[in-house]
Amino acid sequence: MEVKDYMKLPYTRLVQEINDESGHYFYGRVLELDGCQSTADTLEELYEGLNEVMEGYLEVKLENGLHIPVPDRTDGYSGKFNVRLPKSLHRKLAIEASKEGVSLNQLVLYKLSM
Repeated sequence: MEVKDYMKLPYTRLVQEINDESGHYFYGRVLELDGCQSTADTLEELYEGLNEVMEGYLEVKLENGLHIPVPDRTDGYSGKFNVRLPKSLHRKLAIEASKEGVSLNQLVLYKLSM
């Protein structure tokens, strides 16, 4: 495979909006490709930066005959899992969801994605 072939694969890009002492910016990384990360002032710039970093990463790996991880398939995931939690935490989350006007599932999904 060539760089362009790898670039078409559905790699997982994790994007995070940051507000800290250095200001407001976006941070992103490619989960399957260790070290592929970038920061930018806008989401558009971030995606461009991530693509550039990925291309460089892939070129170096290919030139040196090194293994390139491919994205995990999502076929084996149903999107559901069960979690046991203390009754007090269940109650707290249910109350918070009710106050926000969302389902408990929506609230937990939001909290897990933070």
